[in-house]
Amino acid sequence: MVAIIGSVVAFVVALLVGGLAIYAGASIIADVDDYSYAVVTALVGAIAWALTAWIPLFGPLFALLAWIWVINWRYPGGWIDAALIGLAAWISALVILFVLNGVFGLGVGAFGVPGT
Repeated sequence: MVAIIGSVVAFVVALLVGGLAIYAGASIIADVDDYSYAVVTALVGAIAWALTAWIPLFGPLFALLAWIWVINWRYPGGWIDAALIGLAAWISALVILFVLNGVFGLGVGAFGVPGT
């Protein structure tokens, strides 16, 4: 039971970190300030990634395009703005994870932001 609770807590923390990273990217690029919207975007983006990343040979490329598509669908602007939001989210996630893991030693990830 403790392992299940620990897994759920780790998932929620990682989702909140991923949402925070997308929130930072969206607020910089699209001037949208809604954290809960970013958390849902992180969750939907992670699902889109999981549904496409397994495809042989081109899976990672399809997964990245699916993740950017989710951002494009959820935020104003076009594909370029969505890619820039994704890039800003990825950089933000790296900074957030450096602080949480490097400084505080928490050992968490960022669910919903690929490559973190």
